[in-house]
Amino acid sequence: MPKAARISTSIPVSSASESSDATQFVTVALFSGIGLLISLVAVILGIQGVWF
Repeated sequence: MPKAARISTSIPVSSASESSDATQFVTVALFSGIGLLISLVAVILGIQGVWF
């Protein structure tokens, strides 16, 4: 008669890690959003930067 083994993996989750991840995500999202906004304004106004 076959027997099945139940294997459960538990990953320890700490609130400090989640808070740090959320903070990093917010920081990257704000930085990216500001960069996109500046780029959009530059394109709309026809400003040529050093990359042209």
